[in-house]
Formats: sequence, C-alpha cells, structure tokens
Amino acid sequence: MFGISDFGLFLAAVLLLNATPGPDTAFIVGRSLAQGRAAGIVSALGISAGCVVHAFASALGLGAILAASATAFTVIKLAGGAYLVYLGIRMLLAKPGAAGASDARGATRSLKTIFWQAMVTNVLNPKVILFFLAFIPQFVRADAPNKTLGFLLLGVAFAAVSMAWNSGTALLAGTVAKGAGGRPGLKLWLERLVGASFIALGAKLAFSKA
Repeated sequence: MFGISDFGLFLAAVLLLNATPGPDTAFIVGRSLAQGRAAGIVSALGISAGCVVHAFASALGLGAILAASATAFTVIKLAGGAYLVYLGIRMLLAKPGAAGASDARGATRSLKTIFWQAMVTNVLNPKVILFFLAFIPQFVRADAPNKTLGFLLLGVAFAAVSMAWNSGTALLAGTVAKGAGGRPGLKLWLERLVGASFIALGAKLAFSKA
C-alpha cells in the first residue's frame, strides 16, 4: 500500500535504531534530569518534529542536495556539533538552584524553548539526514506510483516510533530526577554528566569524516 514494502521490518529497525544512544537521547535525558518528566516529553516531541522535517526534506530532494554538496554537508555538520557543545557547556556551568529558578519562570515559555532546542538538535544532525536518505528508500518500491508520499508516510511512522521510545526514556530519566530532588548536589552532577556527554557528542559529530 502506498508503494511501501516490509513495513513491519521497517518498524522493527526504527525501534532498534532509537535504542542506540545519541545526541537526541542525550538531550532528552538532560532536559528530564534538569526539569522533570514534562520537559522530557516536550523534548521527545521536538525530536519527533525534527524527524518529520527530515522526512519532508528527503521526500523533496533537499537531503540529496546536502548529501551531494561537500560544503553544505560540512557547514551543517559543524553547526550541529557546535550547537551540541554550546548546550553542553551551558549544562556544565549551571549553578545549584538554577533549575529551581527556571521552574519559577513561565512554564509555557520554558517548554516552548525546550521544544525548539530539541527540534534544532535533531535537524542539525547530518547523520540523520544521511540516515533518511539511505534507510527509508529501502522500504519504498521502485514501481511505487507516488514515491514522495511513501517517503512522507515512512517519515511520519519513524517520528511516531521515536516519540513512543523517547517518551519512555523521558519518563525514566524524569523519575530518576524526581528521586534525586531531595539531593540537589546529586541532581547537579547528573546534569553535568549529561552536559559533558553533549560536548563529547558535539565534538565527535563535528570532526567525524562520515
């Protein structure tokens, strides 16, 4: 249907891929530890929105252009790595009580910021672009009457599976953060650990050859 083949295998592969830790997982865990489960769920939603952006870009051929242009790919790679390093440094420099002060400010604005940061983290990851270009076409039949629709539907399915998995990750990390709520020092060091992971992931992303 819609030119899609082996849809069950596609879902299984997406689930396994989401289980592999990366920048998206690090962001979700970081926000969940810093601000609780609600922030983690919003982060997961932002990541899924980024996946939808990648799906549209791939379907329209923009991903292929980025993949074909070494300059464009390098710019996106460096921007994505720098953004992750920036977020990591902010978490490392966070002071005790900063999370509480953040909660005291407007919750809607805070969650909105988290959503956009998560989305940008996903969109600026060139490996996700290449993944969509290399992976999704394997499940769209060559004789499909509308390949663009097939790309979009698989992209939406990818985003839905990611949302389900990442929401579970957010709930788990948020529960850990809640347990550490009475020990602000522990919570702060957990945030700094995630911040250091962000910096390492950003550097790896920026300097990787692939």
